[in-house]
Amino acid sequence: MTGARDQRALRPVKAEPGVLVHSRSDRELATAQWLLAAHPAPEQAREAWAHRDGVCLLPLGTLFSAVRLPGRLVHALADPTEPADADVFLSDALDGGPVICDPAGLRYYALVPASMPEKWRQAADDWRALDVELLGRGTYLGVPRVDAVEFDPHTHSSYWSVPMPSAAMLCTPLDVARLIAAASHHLAAEADT
Repeated sequence: MTGARDQRALRPVKAEPGVLVHSRSDRELATAQWLLAAHPAPEQAREAWAHRDGVCLLPLGTLFSAVRLPGRLVHALADPTEPADADVFLSDALDGGPVICDPAGLRYYALVPASMPEKWRQAADDWRALDVELLGRGTYLGVPRVDAVEFDPHTHSSYWSVPMPSAAMLCTPLDVARLIAAASHHLAAEADT
């Protein structure tokens, strides 16, 4: 009788469809590992996150590239009263794609696929007039730790204006191009008035 009871208890469980949920800490760990994989010596980059101002230099053009957006361009559309206002605007405009803010230089860096500098070369030439730069191979970007997600007025250190939602989740180039076009039109209209 005991054997029959054991066999019933060990029956295979039928898999039910559903959603696999990962905790925020799991996503942050995976994102950090993915970002650090861009560095030729990931442990050096990890140490930079731990020691300096929480920012490490990562090479662009392998796993991801970046579009540098001047603050005046973003603020023309966001009209922020606080840094968090611009962060919310960017999250909406770029559909949650990751953006780093450098408050010291008042610049934003939208992380995009590594192929964007090559595929969007002609548009990038036009964007230079707006002080927008498409950064790829041969360029390094100061990337904050994945848990640096708020502006700190005491350090003015870079932070994630829009945190990377998960490893390899980047901004869509078309969303970034639309943001630049909208800001350009807005600034041109302001200049006319």
